[in-house]
Amino acid sequence: MRALIKPFVLLIGLTGFAHGQTAEGSLSAREAHVAANAGRIVLIDVRTPEEWRDTGLPQGAVALDAETPGFEVRLAGLRLDHRGKRIALIDRGGALSSSLRAKLAGRGWRDVVSVRGGMLGPGGWLAEKLPVAAYP
Repeated sequence: MRALIKPFVLLIGLTGFAHGQTAEGSLSAREAHVAANAGRIVLIDVRTPEEWRDTGLPQGAVALDAETPGFEVRLAGLRLDHRGKRIALIDRGGALSSSLRAKLAGRGWRDVVSVRGGMLGPGGWLAEKLPVAAYP
């Protein structure tokens, strides 16, 4: 029986790693909301201004469009302003924030997580009926 358990555990671990969604690499929308309210994370919405206007921003989130030049430099500035806090990236459905997290991790960033489901995906911010703020 033990001979079967090890390969199964290894397979589960590799599958999670391959998708970039390990327990430490992502948070649910509800977990992100609670952590942001408690001041444990900095929630950063990486969508475009058009998307922010359509749905609003997650309450307490910083709006930082991932498509703008200097995105990573501005993100590094926010990181310095909030030392000791993890950065949680939220996007439309979870894919962009997950790939950004993986890209940043490859550059040595170890304090970044993605929000599963983003704003509009299953289990995301709006599906969980979490508070939003209007974007001007």
